[in-house]
Amino acid sequence: MKKSLLFTFLVFLLAIPLLSPSTTVKAASFVDVPSRALKEVNYLSEGGIANGSSATTFASDKTVTRAEAAAFIGRALQLNGTKRTTNFKDVAPGNFSSGYIQSAVEKGILSGYSGGRFLPYNEVTRGEMAVMLSKAFGYEFGGSLSGAAKALTTRGIANGLENGTFGSNQPIIRADFAVFLARAIHPEFRTKESASFDKRRWVDVDDLNVRTGPAAKYTKTGSLKENTKVLAGHEVGSWIYIQSGHITGFVHKSYLRETEERSSIGEADPRLAKQTIILDPGHGGSDPGADGFGLLEKDVVLDTGLKVNELLKNTPFKVYMTRTSDTYPSLSQRTSFAKSKGGNIFVSIHANASTGGGNGTETLYYGAATSKNPYVADSKLLATKIQQRMVEALKLKDRGVKPRNNLHVLTRNSMPAIIAEMAFIDHKKENEMLKSDYWRTEAAKAIYNGILDYYKAKGYKVDSLYKAAK
Repeated sequence: MKKSLLFTFLVFLLAIPLLSPSTTVKAASFVDVPSRALKEVNYLSEGGIANGSSATTFASDKTVTRAEAAAFIGRALQLNGTKRTTNFKDVAPGNFSSGYIQSAVEKGILSGYSGGRFLPYNEVTRGEMAVMLSKAFGYEFGGSLSGAAKALTTRGIANGLENGTFGSNQPIIRADFAVFLARAIHPEFRTKESASFDKRRWVDVDDLNVRTGPAAKYTKTGSLKENTKVLAGHEVGSWIYIQSGHITGFVHKSYLRETEERSSIGEADPRLAKQTIILDPGHGGSDPGADGFGLLEKDVVLDTGLKVNELLKNTPFKVYMTRTSDTYPSLSQRTSFAKSKGGNIFVSIHANASTGGGNGTETLYYGAATSKNPYVADSKLLATKIQQRMVEALKLKDRGVKPRNNLHVLTRNSMPAIIAEMAFIDHKKENEMLKSDYWRTEAAKAIYNGILDYYKAKGYKVDSLYKAAK
């Protein structure tokens, strides 16, 4: 961009006066935060969005790097920050911000450079910051620097410099970045009134806590009763800014509904109440299952199974688990248990393993009908629906749906039965995913949605139940 054109953009934005050393005060446990940034840094620190460079310093004067910016924004939006392999050759899996970088790229908030580089240690300029925040918070900015500047200034998130310029090429320091990010999150920090509540929502839980920020760590400011109408504004990740009477703050989106009439389980097919689902977390107790890098299969699948069970609690289904703790029911005990409960489908949850060379997601079913388990077609249908959901959610290699005729919980069952092999526990990347609560939750949602997809394909009305796994 030519300098003459760039200069025309500089009148639009965003800085705050330069730091005066005499105005530093203590923020949280930090001793180096200027008074003009005190409230904002305290706010981000409370929610775990901004961390210091040490226990006592925030490094307020330090220029923000691209890796740090990804972490700041990623934590604010509750992106998956699990360290992992990225698309960039200059961001190692062990980089503190690798998970946030990859998540932000997948969301279209950040992008890399030619040659597969992200340049994580490059300094962030004020212009780059404006574009990052505009993308992160969904502001329309026309893809231009001037548009991003205008998006922030019109909302009171940023001001122009004292000399009337934008300073797009000026590096931005951590104190300033914290101020702008806090203003984007919470309108009370902005320099002008710009909060708008253009949506109507209704509380969908018994007692909903309203907080000062988009995380459970933030202070509770009040609570709302079920079916209370609220006015809703901007979203910050999975949280939304709302107002109801004298109460204003953030609530998790999953606890609100879009219609005045509650979407209850009564809207689902009444026949579902007669359907019994058996969840079978594999192994357990004296049988650890497969292992990799210190992680045991029995622990991963139990946690995932419990998460699926929690999702199913909000449905009409009857649900039973073959184990809910670190115990070991034998294979015959598992199938006997399923039959005794009158199971209609049997979903066994596992993690795969090889010699370190295998990777991906696969789902197994019994492929030869017998008098003991004649449900080949339904087993394959259930396996297909769960496999499709797991591949979509985990984004791993699709190993397909496979018939297996030598596995006890499949061959000796009297109902459609499958084994969901989420990922390979002895594959380094997939092990990191299985170790992550975020990815186990995603796998649980996939299994839950796959079960609903199966019942939908069988002609049951289940559309109102999908929202539980959003």
